[in-house]
Amino acid sequence: MTQRDLTSTESEVAELIVRALELDIRPNEIDPDAALFDEGLGLDSIDALVISLEISKRYDIQIRAEDEQTHQIFSSLGALSSYVEQHAQK
Repeated sequence: MTQRDLTSTESEVAELIVRALELDIRPNEIDPDAALFDEGLGLDSIDALVISLEISKRYDIQIRAEDEQTHQIFSSLGALSSYVEQHAQK
């Protein structure tokens, strides 16, 4: 199964993730539909906090840990990017 191309928002968020976490991969290597945690990229809760802070700075979006949707928001690059698109300050 091949990976689909990233949307522009997915590319931006992937770059943010790679830069913020100093990952040793290229942003376009992140599968937008793969899990960010566990068997996917293998991120953890500290990584999620770092990503949340960077998203807050860049897009003026607050993602709260206690929000019931947080697990779904961080389920994949695609889900996180969709959330950013829907909530970014225009």
